[in-house]
Amino acid sequence: MTDVQPASVYDLAHKEEAESLATFAVLVDNEPGVLHRLVGLFAARGYNIESLTVAETDRKAHTSRVTIVTRGTLHVLGQIEAQLQKMVSTRHVQDVTRDPNGLERELALVKVAGTGPDRVEALRVADIFRAKVIDTTHQSFVFELTGAPSKIDKFTDLMRPLGLVEVSRTGVLSIQRGVEVL
Repeated sequence: MTDVQPASVYDLAHKEEAESLATFAVLVDNEPGVLHRLVGLFAARGYNIESLTVAETDRKAHTSRVTIVTRGTLHVLGQIEAQLQKMVSTRHVQDVTRDPNGLERELALVKVAGTGPDRVEALRVADIFRAKVIDTTHQSFVFELTGAPSKIDKFTDLMRPLGLVEVSRTGVLSIQRGVEVL
């Protein structure tokens, strides 16, 4: 017999699952301590938050929308979604990443310092990406750029050799196409 059986289930080989990013839109009660409990849920389980945006969306209903970008295997992301739904203050959870109608956008301010040909090239690249110049000096530009996070990543990668100095990003915002509401 050539097949060797494992001594216990702990000896079984585990397949490495690929991790992916997921964006969760969470509608919560706008009350003190909700954000603390939500972040504590991630910290207690060792999950990382890549991006977090929060704002009140309906003053009369006392609700806020929290958009969380995190990374994990499909199993871990399922656990995160289940834990978010169990929170007392949670009204609704949506996995925007898996929703074909989900839209994700981010705003970035990008400062680029340079003179001569690099300055001209920075303006050319900004034009291609539809970035708006919101401040300029003789030595620098500040560009405003909105779009998918991958677009902002590509823009900053191209600006790096042209004199990228500083980047400030809002974090991901999300919404669903169509008439459906979160």
